[in-house]
Amino acid sequence: MKHDADNRPLTSTDKPVPRAPEDGIAAAQRRISGLSGKLLLLTVLFVMLAEVFIYVPSIANYRNTWLTDRLTTAGVAASVLSETNTIAPRLQEELLRTTGALAIALVEGERRSLIAMSSLPEDVTMVIDMRGQSAMSAISGSVAVLLKPGDGLMRVIGAGPMSGGRGIEQVDIVLPIRLLRQDMLAFSGRILALSLFISGLTAALVYVSLRALFVRPLQRLTRAMQDFSENPEDSARLFQTSARADEIGDAERRFAEMQETLARTLHQKQRLADLGLAVSKINHDLRNLLASAQLFIERLENVPDPTVRRLAPKILSTLDRAVTYTQAVMAYGKAQEAAPNRRLVRLARVAADVGELLALADHPMIDYDVAIDPALEIDADPEQIFRVLLNLVRNAMQALEAVPDEALVCRIHVSAQREGRTVVIRVADTGPGVPASVKATLFRAFQSAARSGGTGLGLAIAAELTRAHGGSVRLEEAGAGATFRIDWPDRPV
Repeated sequence: MKHDADNRPLTSTDKPVPRAPEDGIAAAQRRISGLSGKLLLLTVLFVMLAEVFIYVPSIANYRNTWLTDRLTTAGVAASVLSETNTIAPRLQEELLRTTGALAIALVEGERRSLIAMSSLPEDVTMVIDMRGQSAMSAISGSVAVLLKPGDGLMRVIGAGPMSGGRGIEQVDIVLPIRLLRQDMLAFSGRILALSLFISGLTAALVYVSLRALFVRPLQRLTRAMQDFSENPEDSARLFQTSARADEIGDAERRFAEMQETLARTLHQKQRLADLGLAVSKINHDLRNLLASAQLFIERLENVPDPTVRRLAPKILSTLDRAVTYTQAVMAYGKAQEAAPNRRLVRLARVAADVGELLALADHPMIDYDVAIDPALEIDADPEQIFRVLLNLVRNAMQALEAVPDEALVCRIHVSAQREGRTVVIRVADTGPGVPASVKATLFRAFQSAARSGGTGLGLAIAAELTRAHGGSVRLEEAGAGATFRIDWPDRPV
């Protein structure tokens, strides 16, 4: 079996695609300007910055050591040679050559002795006293030597060694600044080369480590996202998580969970789309059947029986609403509702119509109580406010009918009052209440059904129609049963 670069088996849908030269150039550019390249450059920069803080005291210490060595060599040699009180010119030249000095002098008490000297073609431009050197003075002196233009001479003063039981208090030597600068530059070059090697090695190790630990897993996630986006419903494209327990592993698991959730949602939506297509096919025939039923009811209106005359208009009105609902099926499937045609409506009359439609007045178990002032008016689409109350009351009725027990109090209470420019409506029942498992998705279509066989559309439709009027509907935690509160505002002025 063939595998790709990430050791993932190639399926029939994952055929290798030849890479164009432009792809290779783009990949190289991403490698340089991407996360790995940036981390590489930053690592080199930070290591070099750390080396600067190491270099400054190191170069100052090197300068002090260099000058101290020459003072010691000159002092010891000069004190030994001065025991004879006469120094041969050949020994003076050898001493000057060894130390690199142009002049060497010893101070003993009140006496100052010139031990050796060559010609002094230039004036002394720098004096360095090594007897009282501090860290800052050493650093500033090192910078002065490195940046001083020209060759020039420097006078270096140091404490003298003990010789023959007498104390030599001071050793003076005169040196070309060029010698110290050359050695300091050579030392700086060695430090720079070592720093570049350390920074390069560190950056390479960091680059390899980060690329293995972070960049490659991120690239794997990116490729998985692209692969999944091409066909989200293909279960073979779901991301396979690793066993990592760090943040990358957590991101992989979250991504895999997101893929599974999205795949299930898309599958559900596809099923709903198929269902909507089936509903649209039967919608025409259903409207024809309802229209035929309307014609029969209209003929019954002419029957002299008083019961028929009383019930026929109600049945006809119910059939009219059924026709309207069948016409609205596709509108809901398209996530669209007709814009509200707002009028002033007597809310008590709408609530009474809902009770009559559901036959709650003659229900053997349930008491239907409407506590609404007959004079209370609401600014709403008459049909849509009817549907909102119908869905809420029907849900309450079904919840009460689900547990048939004559000892239980079964009551549906509908109340309303005006608060400023808002009408607050409450639909309460004495049923078992809303299960905690469905509260989070209570107003989502096809997800809020709390009873077996429910579709979960009633509350979703009620919430959608209420929002179309600028209002809101929510569940109130108010004792036993379930209480839904509707805030229905007047139209804005």
